[in-house]
Amino acid sequence: MERSEAEAIYDSGREACVEFLIGLKETQIRLEERLRALEQKTSASSRNSSSPPSTDAPKTRQQRRAEAREKAKELLKKKEKRQAGGQPGHRGAGRELLPEDRMQEIVDYYPEECGGCGHEFTDEEKVPRHGPGRHQVAELPSTAVFYVEHRTHRLRCPGCRKRTRARLGAVGESAFAPGLQAAIVTLTARNRISRRDMSELLDELFGVQISVGAIDQVCQRTSGVLGGPHERLSRQVLASGAINVDETGWYLSGENRWMWTAATPGAAIFRIAEDRHSDRLTELLGLEFDGIVTSDRWWAYGLLTPEQRQACWSHLQRDFRFHSEGLAEQQQFGQAGLELTRRLFEIWHSYAEHLDRDRLAAEMTPIQAELHELLQHAGEKSKRHRLHRAFANNLLKIWPALWTFITTPGVTPTNNAAERALRGPVIHRRLSHGNQSEDGERFTERSLSASITCRLQHRSLFAYLRELLTANQTGGALPALL
Repeated sequence: MERSEAEAIYDSGREACVEFLIGLKETQIRLEERLRALEQKTSASSRNSSSPPSTDAPKTRQQRRAEAREKAKELLKKKEKRQAGGQPGHRGAGRELLPEDRMQEIVDYYPEECGGCGHEFTDEEKVPRHGPGRHQVAELPSTAVFYVEHRTHRLRCPGCRKRTRARLGAVGESAFAPGLQAAIVTLTARNRISRRDMSELLDELFGVQISVGAIDQVCQRTSGVLGGPHERLSRQVLASGAINVDETGWYLSGENRWMWTAATPGAAIFRIAEDRHSDRLTELLGLEFDGIVTSDRWWAYGLLTPEQRQACWSHLQRDFRFHSEGLAEQQQFGQAGLELTRRLFEIWHSYAEHLDRDRLAAEMTPIQAELHELLQHAGEKSKRHRLHRAFANNLLKIWPALWTFITTPGVTPTNNAAERALRGPVIHRRLSHGNQSEDGERFTERSLSASITCRLQHRSLFAYLRELLTANQTGGALPALL
């Protein structure tokens, strides 16, 4: 403002000056709020928001050193200073020797001369007298694939003179046997190898020449065979008393889609849908689902009653940390919430050892009371609470969903099971940019469901797929995933 403008306002009278000052103060308040919002936005990270860790800003050398010093101080306080590498009492993971009948070849070595006097040993003296030193070496053969030619002959009937050709029978029409097909699907689903890279890999390592199109046909045939086991797996997972549900972005020919997962400790299923609205949640769970859903607090889960939900406390911890990085009342609110969250997880980890649910409920009661009082105070309509009032009222609205894990067996306070199940698909999405067709989506759903479920059950995905494709080829019963 120029001096002449200020003098003009002053000369216009007392009322005009007061109105100008009030307007100036309101502008200052708006600018301060906008600045605070921008500061919070720029300080958002994976620790205090839903942003993935890959979006975090790289730390400076000084920051890394400061964090290392703080961590070292905490370890010294706990008297738990540990060195790098395996700790005392850690069970080794050395390679065990295989039995001799597993060896394709055994090569014996004898010393040529005495290490003491230099005597040269003759062939007659090279006789084993004690147990030899054993060293086993694993090697790939020149080609890991063998070919079998199946010949169908024609014979002429001596009566009607008609020529008839033999049928292939159980071997099927495919040029690739179940073991090779299972390997292709395993490398695609579990190891996220592209079709083109797969073609080159099979040629270089195994001597099999197969086109990109043929690889995709193998994947689509396997997808069709997996259809039945995948549907049975879905029914079994949704019949569980408690499941973890989450969703992540996906693509279909460059268009936005969403991948949903429902996971239990022993299985996981995936469904790709057009969005992440409540209708898609209904499609995933079905109309008759009556179990407990552990999830984050995305609005679509409001379709469920609070008594049918468990809100993820890891997400709550992240939100409390966000508010603890604010100012004044907001900071105090966030710090108090973080302390309550720390105590809650400490009690939960203790429960994993004693497994006394009555003790768990008794130890959680003070935390429930303190949190309820904290949220009620923060939810009051006050200018000091404007930055965290909505968050507090939202938690009060779903209050029963914060404590389902205390009374319901099988329910945990976090949604880690679903987030771990989605970790592989997220990497797959970044590498492949999703699918190019709806048939590709079905293959992704079924193959990832089989992959994650086998991993959770400590089963071999390759062995399961080979058994599945062999049973389909011979007409046997298809093996179940769960």
